[in-house]
Amino acid sequence: MATTDKNQQDAEKLAAARAAVKFVKDGDVVGLGTGSTTTFAIIELGKRVKDGLQIKAAASSIRTEELAKSLGIEILDLGRLSEIDISIDGADEFTASLDLIKGGGGALFREKIIASLSKNALIITDASKKVKKLGAFTVPVEVIPLAYQYVFDQINKLGGSGVLRTKDEQAFITDNGNLIIDADFGLIDDPAKLANNLNQINGILAHGLFINLTSKVIMSDGTDIIIFE
Repeated sequence: MATTDKNQQDAEKLAAARAAVKFVKDGDVVGLGTGSTTTFAIIELGKRVKDGLQIKAAASSIRTEELAKSLGIEILDLGRLSEIDISIDGADEFTASLDLIKGGGGALFREKIIASLSKNALIITDASKKVKKLGAFTVPVEVIPLAYQYVFDQINKLGGSGVLRTKDEQAFITDNGNLIIDADFGLIDDPAKLANNLNQINGILAHGLFINLTSKVIMSDGTDIIIFE
């Protein structure tokens, strides 16, 4: 059962993180996502590295890279990798069919590259993230600044409405120097179709619909670990 209690959510995030980290083996190249849930996993990986686990990692954001380095995890240049053994990331929403919305933390493009490179892409969540249909959480869309108005108009033509993401009363800027439009399409009947339509819009670097990019979702629900695959 989903819960809105933050302490319970944090306990579930930690439990899911610990379950996911057990899949990491000596010699792995590990993709590290961004967000509160993934932070738990990175800390747990850091403990294993301190105990002798030999891994290298690729980070999906500057803040993830800084955290990993502070815990003794060696970071590789994502742009030079042809594959990643295993990745661990969170999600804003997921369905039992492993369709996801991601990007609440603003790192969706690099997270999508990591997922695409991963032989084993793990998503960790608390129980509140499981939904029957995606769309209660808006779909983040990373946009090249000069294409902002064009992309905004195209989202409207697809039946959505968009809001420019802000932080501290300024436009939120991604690690790639771009803007994010948080697009509301309501509950999404066909995520794959919407993802394809968004893929056709010039000026979009990436969107937060992750389709066919996930190997397993490891969800903690109270004291239970449930794996969707």
